[in-house]
Amino acid sequence: MSYINVHIENYIATVTLNRPDAMNAFNYDMLVNLGEVAETLRSNPEVRVVIITAAGEKAYSVGADLKERRTLSEQQVRRNVYKIGEVFSSIANLPQPTIAAINGFAFGGGMELLLACDFRVAVKDAKMGLTETSLAIIPGAGGTQRLPRIVGESKALELILTARRFTAEEASNWGLITRLVNERAELLEEAKSLAEEFTRNGPLAVQQAKFAIKQGMNVDLQTGLQIERKAYEVIIPTEDRVEALQAFQEKRPPVFKGK
Repeated sequence: MSYINVHIENYIATVTLNRPDAMNAFNYDMLVNLGEVAETLRSNPEVRVVIITAAGEKAYSVGADLKERRTLSEQQVRRNVYKIGEVFSSIANLPQPTIAAINGFAFGGGMELLLACDFRVAVKDAKMGLTETSLAIIPGAGGTQRLPRIVGESKALELILTARRFTAEEASNWGLITRLVNERAELLEEAKSLAEEFTRNGPLAVQQAKFAIKQGMNVDLQTGLQIERKAYEVIIPTEDRVEALQAFQEKRPPVFKGK
């Protein structure tokens, strides 16, 4: 059984977590499946933006499959924790922009997945939280590192140490959510609207800009400026750069090929 569905149209890949009967909780097979999908999308020239959403009306993902977790040995738990961290890092490191379209509950690993994405579009009443400390564990798939980089150290400490659950509307006030919608029926439309803004631009330029920002955030300014310069140099010999100049001269929309 495939726990992950993928649909590609107009350069946008929509990845759907497809285990709604289990609130899209991650068992080991689902993690393996998601990791395989991420690696396939990474090098697909027909994919310029990735949206990650979920099947069902209730949950984006409630995180690790605790029913499975109760049956695992300590060694298998370590395997699962390593795998979920590896898969989410693979998603965070995709060259394409990534958008989480959050339709419902996003707890634990579910929230860590949306933190691994570049942008987050959510239904206002969607509830989320890094709730691991209430289970006597800690976030283990990037939550302790990615959340403070988005909302700041103090707010991240508060949210993780209290295991607090909060709404997407609250999260929007902290800069965690990029866009809000009122109804679930509007969610994918809004996420695709954002994605289409990216696809109108040079795909290689979008990827290099993302690379420069992501890499530059973890270094000092001078090193970051060097990263930016090298990312720019990658773009100079591309056909798309020449096409953009030609289109500007001819007063027409450019046709980018990702070359």
